[in-house]
Amino acid sequence: MTEKKIIKKTPIKKKSIKKSLIKKVKDKKVLIKKVKNKKVLIKKESKETNKTGRQYYEAVGRRKRATARVRLFTCKPFEGEKGKILINEKKYTDFFTTFDLREVILSPLKKMKSINRFEVTIKVKGGGIKGQAEAISHSLSRALVKFNPDFSKKLKRSGFLVRDSREKERKKPGLKKARKASQWKKR
Repeated sequence: MTEKKIIKKTPIKKKSIKKSLIKKVKDKKVLIKKVKNKKVLIKKESKETNKTGRQYYEAVGRRKRATARVRLFTCKPFEGEKGKILINEKKYTDFFTTFDLREVILSPLKKMKSINRFEVTIKVKGGGIKGQAEAISHSLSRALVKFNPDFSKKLKRSGFLVRDSREKERKKPGLKKARKASQWKKR
């Protein structure tokens, strides 16, 4: 069998797409679309692994303007430490100084009684400290469901899988804030 060249990320016009097919290329599933007799790579579907080759489960969580991407690495249960959690390449205790925010982050892991079963790396950006903590909690619970779909029922009942969509309302013209108006005076 002859393999044809695969061109990475070429812009595709919807009208010119003739056929889509899935092929195995070097032990990875790849979605390939035919465009004018050339095959174009669209999406890789494979097991996620990092640079060291360890498998992980990844999920994204959001709250207000904060976005958190969590990678959950499985490991043997370790004692002593409460869990190896790195947020933006810092320990979670250094990143979040208050006890309440640390509890928000650890709450999905505590609910599933798996604090010391995972190593977690988190990239978080945007928003404030509270929004970032809740975004991490949301993404952690999503990653736990990817790890084991049976966790879904318990986490959903506790409200961890629901994205809290409340955001700050925009300021309206003529008002001081979103709804606060200047004080009305009679005379």
